[in-house]
Amino acid sequence: MSEERFGEFVLVRRHEQGHVAELVLDRPKAMNAVSTEMARSISGACAALGEDRDVRAVVLTSTHERAFCVGADLKERNSFSDADLLRQRPVTRGAYTGVLELPVPTVAAVHGFALGGGFELALACDVIVADRTAVVGLPEVSVGVIPGGGGTQLLPRRVGAARAAELIFSARRVEAAEAGELGLVDQVVDAGRDREAALELAGRIAGNSPVGLRAAKRALRLGQGLDLRAGLEVEDAAWRTTAFSGDRAEGVAAFNERRKPQWPGE
Repeated sequence: MSEERFGEFVLVRRHEQGHVAELVLDRPKAMNAVSTEMARSISGACAALGEDRDVRAVVLTSTHERAFCVGADLKERNSFSDADLLRQRPVTRGAYTGVLELPVPTVAAVHGFALGGGFELALACDVIVADRTAVVGLPEVSVGVIPGGGGTQLLPRRVGAARAAELIFSARRVEAAEAGELGLVDQVVDAGRDREAALELAGRIAGNSPVGLRAAKRALRLGQGLDLRAGLEVEDAAWRTTAFSGDRAEGVAAFNERRKPQWPGE
């Protein structure tokens, strides 16, 4: 396993086998509160991962024992002028869109607190695995703002408009069992197993065609919110990028020869 650090607070681990990378939030003294510096590092790490054709799946993890991420660094923001906050906005927004726009499947491994921007980082992933200690929520209105990392758009896509409204307007925190029932997270595992389970899932995902994975993610994301006819056109365009690829030829050959595919990734 190789490691590459992006600034002081973000680490990327590339696992030697399986084409899986970890995007690690590593600011334990602040429970991974997202400062300006940390946001810039998340963006940089996502840019590097997006360009790495050897990576087929990314797992978003945390080094803090009791928190995935508690959201924006409010201590830093307490010292901001309005001009400072305005200057910071594109930097922090870039961190969330960096995760959201990763071209490969992403899995969040959540334990402890995942609040505000922390939960938005998880919502930007394709799948959320949480352990039984997880507490999630978007409490921004309780401190005079609104979710600004995609929460007002991503949460309704997961749980529907009415449920998202109730959660955002009430600013309430939701524990793991209820979060699983409501669809705020996709899988609830025993305490301490979120990273292990997320890596296992990412490993299964990464065993599939890299061309197919990227095209399937593109179709899923671009088709959201479109009417059926338009969505099917998005799917057809994505299908065409796979149908004449080396991965498609290898996949069909491996199936007929009853062997494991050796994906060319093109």
